[in-house]
Amino acid sequence: MRELRADIDIDAPADRVWGILTDFPAYPEWNPFITSIAGDTTPGSTLEVRIAPPGANARTFKPRVLAAEAGRELRWLGRVLTAGVFDGEHSLRIEPIDDTRVHFVQSERFRGILVPLFGSTLEKTARGFTAMNEALKQRAER
Repeated sequence: MRELRADIDIDAPADRVWGILTDFPAYPEWNPFITSIAGDTTPGSTLEVRIAPPGANARTFKPRVLAAEAGRELRWLGRVLTAGVFDGEHSLRIEPIDDTRVHFVQSERFRGILVPLFGSTLEKTARGFTAMNEALKQRAER
């Protein structure tokens, strides 16, 4: 297993940050890492997600939504081929500090037999998390 994590404090209320995260049509306007998402946040549904890690080829995958709690968390599970090959559980968490500030955490747990082969790709993905978090902060604080 390997886990990536990037976090940032944002001077905006949780509902504003949640609104930005779930406004999928606006992703191309602000998000340098997750450049598009299509679908809805209903647990069990499938999203179509396109990521563009810095220095790596963009790719599209279709994860299943595991959880969506308004103002708190959006979590999905993506797989390559079948379970146990290369699975990634991605989480976007909003942790309120007070009524006007949040701590935002983006993380992903990778599991499967191919995970050790993707070290450099995962490092690029980690840089993408940081770029997205910074862009989210800028958008939410405007």
